[in-house]
Amino acid sequence: MLQGKVALVTGASRGIGAAIAAGLATHGARVVLCDLAAQRRHSEAVAAKIGDALVYDLDVTDKSAIEAVVNDVTAKCGSIDVLVNNAGILKPSRLEDLGEETWDAHFAVNAKGVLLMTNAVLPQMRARKNGRIINIASIAGRQGVPTQGHYAATKATVITLTRVYAQEVGEDGITVNAICPGIIATEMGRNNLGSEEAERYWAGVTALRRLGDPDDIVGPAAFFASELSGFVTGQALNVDGGIYFH
Repeated sequence: MLQGKVALVTGASRGIGAAIAAGLATHGARVVLCDLAAQRRHSEAVAAKIGDALVYDLDVTDKSAIEAVVNDVTAKCGSIDVLVNNAGILKPSRLEDLGEETWDAHFAVNAKGVLLMTNAVLPQMRARKNGRIINIASIAGRQGVPTQGHYAATKATVITLTRVYAQEVGEDGITVNAICPGIIATEMGRNNLGSEEAERYWAGVTALRRLGDPDDIVGPAAFFASELSGFVTGQALNVDGGIYFH
């Protein structure tokens, strides 16, 4: 389905990013894994499982570093056909207790990172009149969640960026879509739930009566990355087991 395509995934060392990277590789893509230097051993472990994958240390808030990685990947692989903006952070806090540094850090990674990464790959996609951009948002961006207001605000921004980019680049054959995961049993997800009781509660809230697994995000990502979604753009798809129905 993705044979001959090159897919760059940010935040690819663990969790949803690692699952998407491995999943796209299974569907034939050559995958480029990007994450912070501190996560290098995790990134290399994911790459080892995939086989033919490139690994880069990358901070998605650093414009010059992004441009350097994009240029190097393009030189080695010829193109970047699929961009998955997955890198993100979440440090829970009540809004009244939220420090400015925490607010700024969340917007820098979760929102500005999407802007900088997307703008870096758009020129080559425009030149080829083809490209797939997939932004990992969250159902938190659909409605606020206590202690995650700042995170929810960044993910609402990601959904809006998705819709506007789709309108601005559609005539160049580029689609831009978002995936809004629900409660996914990643390390970050479990840490934020905080207890087995909370996990049982959220599993019970879903229509499917279970928490999500990172692999549950792979199918939607592969769909958005492929020609199967050629007439789908500007959409934000909830992948949450049936929590949010709007």
